[in-house]
Amino acid sequence: MNFLQVLKIIAALGTVGTGLLALVKPTAVPGFTGLIADGPRGISEIRAIFGGLFIALGVAPFFLGAPAYRVLGLGYLAIALVRLVSIFVDHSTASSNWISLAVEIVFGVILILR
Repeated sequence: MNFLQVLKIIAALGTVGTGLLALVKPTAVPGFTGLIADGPRGISEIRAIFGGLFIALGVAPFFLGAPAYRVLGLGYLAIALVRLVSIFVDHSTASSNWISLAVEIVFGVILILR
């Protein structure tokens, strides 16, 4: 196993970890996303999208192989692109937004490399 493969596994596991945190402790999500659920419906969305979807996207490469790593990488790069536009359009310059952007770019690039 080469170094790039190890980095891809770390990125996928980081995705799973984010999902697990949102699934089991949705009240922690505002700390790293700024999203606040003001009722049970919002908590359900956090668990389903940030939890379930991130877990599924993170484990997919372990079952589907290289193409799934690239799909996950493209997903991160798409999120990064939209976040970058949003930072300027919405004047959302919080440091956590810049940190998220950096992580998304790094994970995205790592995951799409062959």
